Amino acid sequence: MEKSLEIRWHGRGGQGAKTAALLLADVAFKTGAFVQGFPEYGPERMGAPITAYNRISKKEIRVHSNIYTPDLVVVVDETLLHSVNVTAGLKEDGAVIVNTAQSADEVRLLLHGYKGAVYTVDARTISTEALGKNFPNSPMLAAAVAVSGIMSRETFMKEMKASYSHKFAKKPEVIEGNMKALEMTFDALQDALQEVDEKIA
Repeated sequence: MEKSLEIRWHGRGGQGAKTAALLLADVAFKTGAFVQGFPEYGPERMGAPITAYNRISKKEIRVHSNIYTPDLVVVVDETLLHSVNVTAGLKEDGAVIVNTAQSADEVRLLLHGYKGAVYTVDARTISTEALGKNFPNSPMLAAAVAVSGIMSRETFMKEMKASYSHKFAKKPEVIEGNMKALEMTFDALQDALQEVDEKIA
């Protein structure tokens, strides 16, 4: 990690955006980083739009406000693109990741002219194949790590296995399914990341 990273998550209640932000903070903390992970509380109800945030840095974090100019935006529910300006304040040299089966070019049309990097992950298909249900937060968590480069894939997978093993000690099939979802997401993003790197170079 070369610099501090600020992430804003957009999702709906019950999809795990808040959990993903807290998990990322926990994993980054274990690598020695200073971290924050917190939701923005509003009318909390299933299906309602929610926002969560991460700050991750090598240095002590002294600011405790919401994040208004994030480096990365993660959209867990693509329907929010029609009602929320998810790229508001997003840095031009940053990136947005959207959970959708659509291509990045198709999604870009809904991003209010945002000119930075756009990545898409079909988290529904990945989680359904790996876990048997639509749990988009695990794939989107892996996507945030892959795109941000906040830690290596190996470190992330090791820490997530430890975290899942503790949380789901009596459900080994859940551990295995979540780990598979993370691996599938990294694999799915490999080509897109390489393409963006080549454009920058």
